Amino acid sequence: MESKKIIGVILVIAGIVGLCYGVFSLTGGEVGNGQAWGATILGGIFFLSGIGLMKSVGGGSTAE
Repeated sequence: MESKKIIGVILVIAGIVGLCYGVFSLTGGEVGNGQAWGATILGGIFFLSGIGLMKSVGGGSTAE
């Protein structure tokens, strides 16, 4: 279970980086640039999949 949380965090961070890069590129006037759109779309996919993975694992910690 711990490895799923780590993968979820990595996906969320990668998604945030991709979204930031894509949005900053798009607002910088590169609307026709396919790379900016690709980074934005992939960032959104990574972000949402990371959030979904973290929700499915659960946030409660149990002390044994």
